[in-house]
Amino acid sequence: MTTHPTAEVPDQLFADAETEARWRARFTAARVSLPGWADDAPDRNLYLSNSSGVWEIYAWDRATDTHRKVTDRPNGTSHGALSPDGETIWWFNDTDGDEFGTWVSEPFAPAGSPKPAVDGVPEAYPAGLEIGHSVVVVGTSTDDGTTVYVSRDGGPAEVIYAHENDGGVSALSKDETLVVLSHSEHGDNRHAALRVVTPSGEKVAEKWDGPGKGLEAVAFSPVRGDNRLLVGHERRGREELLIWDVAADTETEVVIDLPGEISADWYPDARSLLVVHTFQARNTLHRYDLATGALHALDTPHGTVSGANVRPDGAVEYAWSSAARPGVVRVLDVDGDERVLLEPPGHKAPPSVDLTDVFVGDVHALVARPEGAPDGPLPTVFHLHGGPHSADEDRFSAYRAVWLDAGFAVVHVNYRGSTGYGSQWRDAIEGRPGLTELEDVAAVHDWAVESGFADPAKCVVNGASWGGYLTLLALGTQPERWAAGVAGVPVADYLAAYEDEMEPLRAFDRALFGGSPEELPDRYRECSPLTYVDAVRAPVLVLAGENDPRCPIRQIDNYLDRLAERGGAYEVYRYDAGHGSLVVAEVIRQTAAEVAFARRVL
Repeated sequence: MTTHPTAEVPDQLFADAETEARWRARFTAARVSLPGWADDAPDRNLYLSNSSGVWEIYAWDRATDTHRKVTDRPNGTSHGALSPDGETIWWFNDTDGDEFGTWVSEPFAPAGSPKPAVDGVPEAYPAGLEIGHSVVVVGTSTDDGTTVYVSRDGGPAEVIYAHENDGGVSALSKDETLVVLSHSEHGDNRHAALRVVTPSGEKVAEKWDGPGKGLEAVAFSPVRGDNRLLVGHERRGREELLIWDVAADTETEVVIDLPGEISADWYPDARSLLVVHTFQARNTLHRYDLATGALHALDTPHGTVSGANVRPDGAVEYAWSSAARPGVVRVLDVDGDERVLLEPPGHKAPPSVDLTDVFVGDVHALVARPEGAPDGPLPTVFHLHGGPHSADEDRFSAYRAVWLDAGFAVVHVNYRGSTGYGSQWRDAIEGRPGLTELEDVAAVHDWAVESGFADPAKCVVNGASWGGYLTLLALGTQPERWAAGVAGVPVADYLAAYEDEMEPLRAFDRALFGGSPEELPDRYRECSPLTYVDAVRAPVLVLAGENDPRCPIRQIDNYLDRLAERGGAYEVYRYDAGHGSLVVAEVIRQTAAEVAFARRVL
């Protein structure tokens, strides 16, 4: 294998001590996720935090206001759950971020080492978990497809479902008599169908809206014996809601007259829904009364809500941030009082600057300029989000802020394929992924140059995961636009990536491209960055995780080897983890390498 030039990681990114301290403080400030609690013991909570310098799972006993770090692993932990009685914590035990492993469990109160949570479930990629009092349902994914296991009363697991196509576990009724499976037996895991079965695997009901229209099982009613299922659908071309009475096999659509897209969860009494409304990269919260259809807006600040829950007493807890203001977990009491719920220890993240909306035709972009920057074109980083089915939103980002500190303007493009803009926009990349998104990026790039926002000689294309894929593809197909590229954990050689990636992503690719590489080799080659590597003119930095199951290392090496053969200007940053890192110091090193590289080559 070729030895590739290694990216420089500067000890100090900025000469100015205040700027240097500020950008590092944003990354090292402790953060917490929205807590989740045990159904029958709401004082027992779990959340994620990076307060130790690594993202780990923490237990919080609200009755005594005591916090305990549950997991302590070199590369962090990101998946955890509580049993309904609050006695047991479950967490997913993989190896160095490879996402392949098993669920383990331990008592909520510290006592001994974790042990395998369910006997008889082999190592696999996780595909859903539902924990009941007597029934546990575990979904797994391997190269052989999807397998779902059920354990009763702590006994060994039994297989109740197995299929070569992608799927998983979505919900368990509160009386533990019904299990919802999400599946793609029709061959399209981007638009799933739902099947309700008993814990023994006997089919009870089925729901599928047909080609190109997915269904998502949100949750069963929280009231035991009320086996209505809240479901997300897209029958009218956007994300909306319905309630499926499984026993009667009848449904009631929840029609909410708001622009954009709608998601929700139940209030504890199952008489109302907590609605999250997404429109033009921002969220609002509402209470929807199921009996009357009344919609009441909750008083939350302008910005993005990344998660929200309703406590048994009706208080709404939510995680919120904006581009300028760091994230915080807040609570809105039933009497309207609002306050910070959970304050992580240590210093607070310094603020940043607001984002501004730009519309280029149908493409929505979010842009920012460094505070106090002079008028006129600036070096500009076009940060392309991952997914592709995701979106850039008006939320706080220490990563965006450091580019602004470095004197770059920042442009986020919610290209076709992004969520939040309707089904047609999301699915417009089918059959021609990558190249379609870059048409939208090019349109926003044209606007940025023609309006005097961006210096055309100093435009950097940048992203991670799908955004890293788009970065490499842009460098090869739009070489005249870009002065540099920074691609994190990218798809670089699509044919090799398909061979090595985890099976759920192969299923996603088949749905996105319209078939496998064996069936459509020319289409995969047309959309692969490796095809255009000889056209790349700009210097490029590639960051890669050694244990990445999503964008595996071999296909990245293939691309780098081709760059080396033709004498391209490039650098590489490799790290010993998976598809990103949960270690704060590692993220800081990668960010410093990225910004330093862009400044150096410009």
